[in-house]
Formats: sequence, structure tokens, C-alpha cells
Amino acid sequence: MRIACAWAAIAALGLVGAAKPKPDWRPLDLQNTLVIDTSKGRIVVEMLPVLAPKAVERVKRLAAEGVYDSLLFHRVIEGFVDQTGNPNNRDGGTSAYPDLPAEFSARLPADAPLAKVVDRSDGFEGFIGSVPVGGVSQKVQGLGGDHRARAWGVYCDGVVGMGRQAGIDTANSEIFVMRSPARRLDHDYAVWGRVVQGLDVVRAINIGEPPVNPDRMVKVRVAADLPVRERPRVELESPLSEAFRMKAARRKAQLGARFSICDLTIAVRHF
Repeated sequence: MRIACAWAAIAALGLVGAAKPKPDWRPLDLQNTLVIDTSKGRIVVEMLPVLAPKAVERVKRLAAEGVYDSLLFHRVIEGFVDQTGNPNNRDGGTSAYPDLPAEFSARLPADAPLAKVVDRSDGFEGFIGSVPVGGVSQKVQGLGGDHRARAWGVYCDGVVGMGRQAGIDTANSEIFVMRSPARRLDHDYAVWGRVVQGLDVVRAINIGEPPVNPDRMVKVRVAADLPVRERPRVELESPLSEAFRMKAARRKAQLGARFSICDLTIAVRHF
């Protein structure tokens, strides 16, 4: 309230020379929120079509058709990944739809809500929504005709990607969730979202290749398709806010040269 009043007073004096401060919290876009009810509890994923539009479209379609319902977490590695989404409940299965082209990076639209946390001569790291991203340097960006930033998802914990076979254009229905960071996957698998609720559930899924007693995705739906009473009631910290920039600065100062974008997380609050 004090911030709002102060801003109003400054505006009344005609001293506003910068954009109005961004809010500290933002709601989920229910059309791009995936709700995965598992045998261990609920996982909520914020999807990011600006990075991987075809992957998001495919996941939403398979969820709407019930393809993901009851599928097993067929490959779960401690400290690495939870893998699921294959209709045959093992590696190599596909849906009835054709494979997807690789979406390992994207040219961001000018209005993409990109919050840079680190901006170096060799590239940047930051967030779009809850999803950590990396990108090319300003110099390389300037080589493109439209000067739009090229960015890719960063595989921190909770990040969700599309599985694939050996070929780069073989993503189909398989999805995986990171139990812990694995930056070696950057640029090699399409990132389409991040867990914003239920990371504890992700880490509780039974491990094994395959697990002896596998957990399963009981029901998977886009939040907007759920009855109102069943939708997640959460707000996310905005990486565009001054409060988040201050938090990032403190974390960078604390870790120094050891800092990575995976050392920052987007806070969640329930309402």
C-alpha cells in the first residue's frame, strides 16, 4: 500500500520517468498450467510455449485426450530425472501423432517477459516466468536481422523437458521432470515448463529403471479444463519485480563466482 501511494504521489508531481514498478506476485496462466495428479500427490507445471510451442501444444493435446492418464513413471533416477509419458510404459513408445521437430532454443518475441539475472560478454542467464533460461550475448544477438534474443531452457531442478530417441527430431509424448539440476542436458532436449508446486512429490516418486513398484500419473489436465474448485490456487513471485532483483543480487554476492541460475528459485504462495 505504501509503495502504491508513493508512486501515485510521484506521478502527481510529474516526476515519473520510468515504467511503473512491476508487481511482486503474478497469477498462473491457467491455459498454460498442467496439473499432474500422481499416486504420490499433485505436481503443477507452468508451461512456456514461448520456448517450445510445439511441445506445449502436444502435451496439452495428449492431456485433453486422456493419453497420459494412468501412465507409469517408468524410469526414475535418484538425483536426476523422473521419466514418463510413453503409452507403452517404457522407453521408445510414442503417441498416435508424428514426432516433433527439435525445439532446443527459440528466438524470443520483443515482448517476452525476460528477466536477466546475469549478463556477460558470452551470454546471459535469467528467467521467463518460473523457467530458468540462458541466451546469447548482446554481440551475437545483434548479428540477427531482427535483433531478437535467442534463448534456451536451463535444466535446473523442477524443469520439465521432452524426451526423445537418438535423433534430434524424435520427441513425441515422453516427458521428464528434473529431480536435481543437470546442465549437460541444456541445448539437447526441449524445455517446455517447470514445476511450481509439488517438487517434493517429484522427488518422492519411486526410483528404478524400471522401478519395482512404479508410481503413476493418475490424471493429467490443463488447469483451465478443471472445475474451479480443483484448480491450483497459487501465485508466483515475479522475476521482473524489484524484490526479486534484490534477492538475486544477494544470492550472487553470497556465492560469487560459484553462482548459477539454478541457485535461484521462484517463490510460490497459496491463496
